[in-house]
Amino acid sequence: MRWPGATARVLLGLAAGALVGLSLAHWLPATAGTAVAIAQPIGKLWLSGLQMTVVPLVLSLVILGVATASDAAASGRVARRAMVVFIALLSLFAAYAAIVAPLVLSMVPPSEALTATLRGTLPAAGGVAAPGLADWIGSVVPSNAIMAAAQGAMLPVVVFALFFGFALTRVQEDRRAQIIGFCHGISDTMIVIVRWMLLAAPIGVFALVLAVCAQAGIGVIGALAGYIALQCGMYLGATLICYVLVAVLARQSPLAFAKAILPAQVVAASTQSSLASLPAMVESARFRLGHPRAVAALVLPMAVTLFRITSPIQYIVAACFVAWAYGIDVNAVTLAAGAALAVVISLGSIGLPGQVSFMATVMPVTQSMGLPIEPLGLLLAVDTIPDVFATTGNVTGDLTATSIVARQSPDARDVDAPGD
Repeated sequence: MRWPGATARVLLGLAAGALVGLSLAHWLPATAGTAVAIAQPIGKLWLSGLQMTVVPLVLSLVILGVATASDAAASGRVARRAMVVFIALLSLFAAYAAIVAPLVLSMVPPSEALTATLRGTLPAAGGVAAPGLADWIGSVVPSNAIMAAAQGAMLPVVVFALFFGFALTRVQEDRRAQIIGFCHGISDTMIVIVRWMLLAAPIGVFALVLAVCAQAGIGVIGALAGYIALQCGMYLGATLICYVLVAVLARQSPLAFAKAILPAQVVAASTQSSLASLPAMVESARFRLGHPRAVAALVLPMAVTLFRITSPIQYIVAACFVAWAYGIDVNAVTLAAGAALAVVISLGSIGLPGQVSFMATVMPVTQSMGLPIEPLGLLLAVDTIPDVFATTGNVTGDLTATSIVARQSPDARDVDAPGD
């Protein structure tokens, strides 16, 4: 008999925790309080184990992301155009998420029982109040980077990492290689620790879900279903926006573009892997869309390595959902800071395993917005469900970016024609 995979084990932990918690709340309410008192510290311990890796992991990933982007941009004009398009599109979709997600959530009032339970069962340890504009501007650049890291202030940490990464591009090549190797070692080590913590994910998720369901009841399941629906809807919306961008920026027919990329989208939906979809994307770009080999062969591998339009959407939607569930109002300044951080982190997090990526990327964005991170353990359990929509959106975004770069690169034309 084959042992269930990591995702299946986490989902089993979620289902078991919900079943036990709801059963205790319905049939043994007197025992539910004792069960919560036992389960809550277990869930908190697991989350703390994940949280301890966030600062060194994010710091190293941002530095490596800057180095990778710098190397890519230095390789030629097409690569530089691609990097500009990637950053512009990531910023656009981060803004889309920061505007649409809170608007959609505001239309559905959270359950009072759920809000009260989250605040009581999953206290916002380490959460800070949303800053005003003046305070936010004054705190962006850290006066002491080590202190900012110790306090879990993710935005100043990321700003320091950006300065460090860009300054590193000016350092002598051999010394630069040593520091990059050191950063790779840190990130790889942190990923190993996160994987160890994720081995206990079924137990941690079980404990968190049990504690919340025992107090909030069936409302927790409805809230998680709403989170899944919101993520799927946001990913579908991003995919549709890509067709508009193709019409406006690449001067292509959206219908012709949709027909040309459909085979790549089918591969993406079936494999849930952008990397596995790369051959189909290259085929669509070269022979269905007619883009030059010099563009398709360079931009698409870069896109798979550096560019996922759904990443900032995932981070911001998760953070906004936490704010909604707790009944916390997030102001425009905080949303803007979270969106900017989501763009930076998304450039450095490509290639991380799914569950590792979720905790290493969503957690710092949520922390930077002054929100509690405790509910992320619940969201981790269900975040793989919308993957089919996310991968399809990413592949559509990769081909959209390629079409825009091809439009901007008349000097990259070659003799091959569609259908060759």
